[in-house]
Amino acid sequence: MQPICEKTFAQERALYASRALHLQRCRFEGEEDGESALKESKDILAQDCFFDLRYPLWHVRGARLENCEMTPGCRAALWYDEDVIITGCKMNGIKAVRECRGVRISGTHISSPEFGWKSRDLTLKDCSLLSEYAFLESRDIRIDGLHFDGKYSFQYVHDMTISHSELHTKDAFWHARNVTVTDSLVDGEYLGWYSQGLTFVRCHIRGTQPLCYCKNLRLIDCTMEGADLAFEYSDVQADVHSSIVSVKNPHRGRIVADSIGEIIKTPDSVYPVRAKIVTRG
Repeated sequence: MQPICEKTFAQERALYASRALHLQRCRFEGEEDGESALKESKDILAQDCFFDLRYPLWHVRGARLENCEMTPGCRAALWYDEDVIITGCKMNGIKAVRECRGVRISGTHISSPEFGWKSRDLTLKDCSLLSEYAFLESRDIRIDGLHFDGKYSFQYVHDMTISHSELHTKDAFWHARNVTVTDSLVDGEYLGWYSQGLTFVRCHIRGTQPLCYCKNLRLIDCTMEGADLAFEYSDVQADVHSSIVSVKNPHRGRIVADSIGEIIKTPDSVYPVRAKIVTRG
């Protein structure tokens, strides 16, 4: 690889269509306010680099970023990329990672509204993520050890696993398909509406009106907190080792809990209420 060390790049397309570069302690910043510095490049290794310009890594094939920093001025940093490994970085620009494939991120702090949209084959390991809209319409996602803070997360995702994570979010997993969350805290309002094939295993679920209009919903060895009006119109198999504030008009399946404060079956329900509800106490 061609080494480039301690250089500053400020102009537009400064390293356009480069091949096999090893960038060390380089800075992408300056008055020229250039964009797309490494667009259409291939086989890039960037170590301890600083990115403060827009769109630096578009249409890149094969890149590794180690201990790099992307500022809020580094907008839309990775789009249309394949086979990217990111370790120990700071990613602070809006719309990072969109329509990418094969991105592996570990040990990285991410603050990026609209993060991870319309991408495929994503892995996050031991990361923190602050994002208002995260992972919209993405698929084939593997997450372990994530601390997440945001709002409308994991909507319309397909084929995802999450483990050992802490998720503080609302309207999460809406319209999600084939998602399994294990050994995690899921804290937020209106969880999982309109999902199909959503499974929680040994999770603590906190928040109002969770898991309504779901199909093939499963809760295995879970606990719930503040869960009122839960499971409305859902097809559900739930084994809950705590109390539930209230359950409303569950469509089909079986709900088992230590106790349920109120079971609501309204005469105006638009679906038949056929789920079996069992309390251990």
